[in-house]
Amino acid sequence: MKKLLLLVAAAVMSFSLQGQISTPQPSPFSKIHQVVGLTDVTLEYSRPSMRGRTIFGDLVPFDKVWRTGANARTKITFSDDVTIGETTLKAGTYAIFTKPGQSSWDIYFYTDTAGGGTPSNWDESKIAAQINVPVYALADDVQTFTMNFYNLTNNGAALGMMWEKTLVGVPFAVPTRAKAQQSIEAAMGGPSANDYFSAALYYLQEDLDLNKAKMWIDKAVSMNDQAFWMSRQQSLIYAKMGDKAGAIKAAKKSLADAKAANNADYVKMNMDSLKEWGAM
Repeated sequence: MKKLLLLVAAAVMSFSLQGQISTPQPSPFSKIHQVVGLTDVTLEYSRPSMRGRTIFGDLVPFDKVWRTGANARTKITFSDDVTIGETTLKAGTYAIFTKPGQSSWDIYFYTDTAGGGTPSNWDESKIAAQINVPVYALADDVQTFTMNFYNLTNNGAALGMMWEKTLVGVPFAVPTRAKAQQSIEAAMGGPSANDYFSAALYYLQEDLDLNKAKMWIDKAVSMNDQAFWMSRQQSLIYAKMGDKAGAIKAAKKSLADAKAANNADYVKMNMDSLKEWGAM
């Protein structure tokens, strides 16, 4: 019995010691975040090394789908819709698979990102975008599989893949022009209803200049006529300024709009205020 207990203790200790050992991963994980124009792009992949092996045409066969890295699937995330070749790729996360060839590669952006390696059941319907790109020969070996972004402009970039003496690049376009124009037009158009509302509410809560609060809340309500939460705050600003008639008018509007929206909370708050101000 004692021998059995000693053996169990030794096994547990051995397992515990093994669990505490840290060693480098043969294919270390890498994560890159790159802003292209106004679009966030994040790349996650693992990086195998040559270690004296012949890579393309041997370790990685030609004309077969490759996992494009090691370990978990290589993933790329776009914060906006982007354009790959002639295809619009929706914002989101995709696995990157490739089919290396001697003179060109097929690149696949695949919707199923879970798991590791190439899917056992390749599903063409999960290919969100596909492009064929040429192979460029490098003068010297790149010992470790490397992915990066290059040729950055305001409107796009290229996703590069390098290993051994092979380089391929995947160009993609981002919607910078449309986003920039939208931002400029919004800014040049002046503050939004929400901007005026937030400013007025802050001044009300902090007992600051009520004349400014009134001016801002009036603009907010005029820009968003059925926003019962805005006309509610308008009534409170008027009441605090001593304008009971204006407060009652705003509260009645807020009450009617809240009833139309089936918002019981604002219905009750407005009815309570109207009772307090002698309007009900």
